[in-house]
Amino acid sequence: MSLLLLLVVLTFSKCKKGSDVATLENSSDLTEVASLSTSSITGIKTIDATKAFSDAGFSYKVINIPGASDSERTPKASTLRLFENGKELGPAHAMHADIRNLGKGRFSHWAGSLYFSASDNTNPRTNGRTYTYSLDGSTASAISPPVTPPVTEQPVAGSAPVGFASVDGKTTGGIGGQTITVSSLSALKTAVESNAASIILVSGKITGTGFLNVKSNKTIQGLPGSSLEGVGLMMYGSSNVIIRNMTIRNVVTYSNIIIKEGAHHIWVDHCDLSSDRNHGWDYYDGLLDVGKRADYVTLSWNRLHDSHIPMLIGFGDENTDDIGHLRVTVNNNYFYNVSERQPSTRFGYIHVFNNYLQNGSGYGIGVTMGATVRTDNNYFENQAVPIYTDYNAKPGYVSGAATNVYANSKANRISTAASTWVPAYEYKSVLIAAANVPAVVSAGAGATLR
Repeated sequence: MSLLLLLVVLTFSKCKKGSDVATLENSSDLTEVASLSTSSITGIKTIDATKAFSDAGFSYKVINIPGASDSERTPKASTLRLFENGKELGPAHAMHADIRNLGKGRFSHWAGSLYFSASDNTNPRTNGRTYTYSLDGSTASAISPPVTPPVTEQPVAGSAPVGFASVDGKTTGGIGGQTITVSSLSALKTAVESNAASIILVSGKITGTGFLNVKSNKTIQGLPGSSLEGVGLMMYGSSNVIIRNMTIRNVVTYSNIIIKEGAHHIWVDHCDLSSDRNHGWDYYDGLLDVGKRADYVTLSWNRLHDSHIPMLIGFGDENTDDIGHLRVTVNNNYFYNVSERQPSTRFGYIHVFNNYLQNGSGYGIGVTMGATVRTDNNYFENQAVPIYTDYNAKPGYVSGAATNVYANSKANRISTAASTWVPAYEYKSVLIAAANVPAVVSAGAGATLR
């Protein structure tokens, strides 16, 4: 045994794959790998993916996986088969750089550890799926997620966000998870704060105060006639979240919807968000705010109304760590009875197209602190200053201002040279003529899904 252990130590101390040096975590791991043979491990074994370590990119690492594993001398020694919800992943024996950069189910059983990626490059620690493996050739049975009894209204299917929420990944929400219908604040809180992927249907009027912390891999969709009164939704570092058809009103202290702290791939669509302008500027916060390194966000077909400060992208001039983040698409939204921030922007790259901005008493689109904003075919009506660059410490940059309609509005106040930036994603197939925006957007925006 001592000779065998010495050989294992010598082999694993030199093993690497590509540019990766892989070593076992401690001496007990060496003993386990040396003493366990593949033939002694039978059947399907479950991996606790919530305890996996991030290995950069799409790769995650689980230690103490028994059986013969790959090495430089025996690059295909492992017989491990890996399954996600019962469906086999692969290819096996993948290069670690490919697992990190390409993912899509690639994995490697290397030096007693498993390096793997989810089938859709989501985070296996939070996507709610079951990961299993076998060493003896056993195959797993497909795992069907639990489903609640059928409900009258089902989530609108088949649509996907235009813009940044579909760049460098997809935003699919809770697809593949359990469908849950909730009608109380406690049930909604439990559902949105669960780590499991889920589709949450909100029924009836729910009231309360404060905010709910929405975890990753969720779809939250309001059923017709539903509303959330006094309670906001916050995406605090979470990812792959869809919020649709929600009516959220009168949230005090917090914004109705907040996306922050590195949250990414978030889609807010067809929501009705409001407060009032009777309590002064400091009583309510905003309606839909994005900041603190959030990224890859699409805000589409929402009604934002009866608010002094409806939409903010970039929370403060001091948040210079937002540079390189805040890639946001704002399209087909209807702003009315508001003062300013339609939206206000800092630092990021923001694409604003086909929005209807009506009756703004301050500025419409604010572009400051080096933000780069592309405008396409927006309709400004009764706006004091449609586009404004100089109300914060530094101006930003605007392109596409000539594509907009300015009806009964005063002149833009743009102090910087026109930008040439245009987002790389395809959007022109859904772009509508600026003159048609009021009719199309006022009819289609808001909680209109059935």
